[in-house]
Amino acid sequence: MSPTLSQSARCLVLLVLCACVSLTCGCQQKSTKPKSSAESPSKTTRPVSESDLNVIELTEDAIRRLGLETVAVEKRKMVRTRPYGADLVLPTDASVIVSAPLAGTLRSPSGQSRLDAGRSVNKSQPILSIYPLLSPERAVLTPSERIRFAEAKNTLAQSKIDAEGAVQQATVQVDAAQIALQRAERLLNDMVGTVRSVDEAKAQLELAEKGLAAAKQRQSQIDGVILDEDAGALATIPIPTPISGILRTVQVQPGEMVAAGAPLFEVMNDEVLWVQAPVYVGDLHEIDTTKAARVTMLDGRPSDQDVLVQPIASPPTATPLAAAVDLYFQLPNPNHRFQAGQKIALHLPLTGDEMQTAIPWAAVIHDIYGGQWVYEQTGERKFVRRRVQVGWVDEDWAAIRHGPEVGAKVVTAGAAELAGAEFGFAK
Repeated sequence: MSPTLSQSARCLVLLVLCACVSLTCGCQQKSTKPKSSAESPSKTTRPVSESDLNVIELTEDAIRRLGLETVAVEKRKMVRTRPYGADLVLPTDASVIVSAPLAGTLRSPSGQSRLDAGRSVNKSQPILSIYPLLSPERAVLTPSERIRFAEAKNTLAQSKIDAEGAVQQATVQVDAAQIALQRAERLLNDMVGTVRSVDEAKAQLELAEKGLAAAKQRQSQIDGVILDEDAGALATIPIPTPISGILRTVQVQPGEMVAAGAPLFEVMNDEVLWVQAPVYVGDLHEIDTTKAARVTMLDGRPSDQDVLVQPIASPPTATPLAAAVDLYFQLPNPNHRFQAGQKIALHLPLTGDEMQTAIPWAAVIHDIYGGQWVYEQTGERKFVRRRVQVGWVDEDWAAIRHGPEVGAKVVTAGAAELAGAEFGFAK
């Protein structure tokens, strides 16, 4: 290669290297330029905090028409409670299964063709009757049994005749003794008879009356013996219910033939229910099991429909997998408002009372998201909506964890009307 060509190649390589260095420096300078500030992902034209909510100012006439009432926030001794989910169950003696006393055919005492569950029944009310079989192994009597049955009927008929004759004879003797007593008393009054004759007549009358009573008792016993004409069966036997309540289940219907001991129907009485509340074992030391608890619906909101239940002694039960034990309370249910198996909320009292900031429960209103608010009076006719956090409710007062300070006045009557005025759906 010539020296001129070699020098030209070196110059070309040098130019290429200079160009690469220039490009690299330019990129680095561009990357070191400061970035512009990023845009905010959202913009709020009029940001408002909860402390700057609308101030509602009413006229004197509006306050009078709305009937607004205010109560000061105060410190109160509040009974602490904690809600638990609970189930309503039947007491152990509130459900009875009635079985057939012997084998036979079932009949309905009221003539109904069907026995339906859910019907109300009273104690000792006949629900079914059973037509028993004389012999479970066969429905037809053997000849020897027919002869004995005929002899029994003949003997029974003769006994009835004898008993009737004895009653008639005793009746005649009583009539004769009464006549003799009247005659003896009349002779004694005429100064002709003696006292001894009167006493003997009275004794005869007393003996005759006792004989008549014995004859009538024997006759009633004999008349109570009934032998059916049909072979292999006796008179129907009523099957009453042992308790009042409703028919929970029905296993048979009239016309069926059942064996002795077969279950017929079940009667349940739900006038008293048990509240079964599973409680975590770690909470037991905080719960006061000697005080009454409050039953509410599942939303847990207190109302005038809440029921106080008393603790009861019951067989211990637990759920080992959940590390929970069951506490039982007795719930009166005379109007059948609650049902067995229903889920409810049980507010259990805790040990020890606390001084808490409290407001009337009537002052708390709820929004559509479950938020809790009150209206605080900040001026003579000015009201502001404040958020509160209710810890628990004791009767008509609510303990709050966050909210207005002690001494602030909150609206108890007319809070809903103030909400309507604030949001524009009321005038």
